[in-house]
Amino acid sequence: MKYPTVFHLISTVCKKINVPCVLIGGFAVNYYKVTRQTADVDFLITKDGYKEILSLLEAEGLKEDYTQEVFARLTTEVPYFMDLDFMFVDKETLDKIIKDGKMVEIAEQKFIVPCLNHLIALKLHAIKHNPKTREFKDFLDIAELIKVNKVDIKSDEFKGLCLKYGTEELYNKILDWVR
Repeated sequence: MKYPTVFHLISTVCKKINVPCVLIGGFAVNYYKVTRQTADVDFLITKDGYKEILSLLEAEGLKEDYTQEVFARLTTEVPYFMDLDFMFVDKETLDKIIKDGKMVEIAEQKFIVPCLNHLIALKLHAIKHNPKTREFKDFLDIAELIKVNKVDIKSDEFKGLCLKYGTEELYNKILDWVR
């Protein structure tokens, strides 16, 4: 077995051609002590970086299933791999998230996860731009991340984060959830 897990594959491919990516989604949520099951692995990457690694991932049995301007999904029939989701951001955003991120080890492979504020910002952004499909799951993640990590939701910093990446309605919903 060339790659025992999809984490080995991503780690090897990204290192081989020096394409940075950040682990997001359920695995990043789990890093912050919130247990959540997930059926796929989510990464933040530049669109150019994604294009650079795509053929290498396809050569290992992943198949591009869905693509749009800011997102791509790769599926697989390989029984010990998980499907992959890639969210595209510009290089400046990715560099900032990497700079402020935390190093984690999964399947003995090293990855960066966003700092807590950036992870919450990503989830707020997802809800703001796709409320019908993202609000239920992402709001629950945000709520649990706040609770478990004792985030001061009344601070100016947290309110500013919510207003910049989410909406005032989402911020008020968070405040109501805590009360």
